[in-house]
Amino acid sequence: MFKLFSALCALIFLLCAGLQWNDPDPYLWIVLYGLAAVSCLMALRNRQATRFNVGLMAIYGGYAAYLFAVKDGVWSWMVDHQFDSLTQSMMATAPWIENTREFGGLFIMLLVCAVNLYVQRKRTDNDFDTAQAQPST
Repeated sequence: MFKLFSALCALIFLLCAGLQWNDPDPYLWIVLYGLAAVSCLMALRNRQATRFNVGLMAIYGGYAAYLFAVKDGVWSWMVDHQFDSLTQSMMATAPWIENTREFGGLFIMLLVCAVNLYVQRKRTDNDFDTAQAQPST
């Protein structure tokens, strides 16, 4: 089941990276989505990626915190604009729409990296427990 999750998330993140060409800052978002896809591909191949996932979580979490607190960020959208629809067209007069959407993408990538890290650690613990249970010869 986890392999299906990893493969599906990798495909979605690669698709999202490809869709960033029309974004005002495409190179940043292509890299961010691409790294999330790499995390999923590493999880799919059972590769140890503890530092990689922790590093990505720090980057995604830090940037998400910034977008939450910035002047026209998520907090502004919630308090000043009373959760106004995010599906409307982005305009220079409504920068909180872009920042809130980006926050959502970062949150999803952060969550997926956390799941990858959790499953990896569970597998490592299970491998350790299995090795401990086998008698040495």
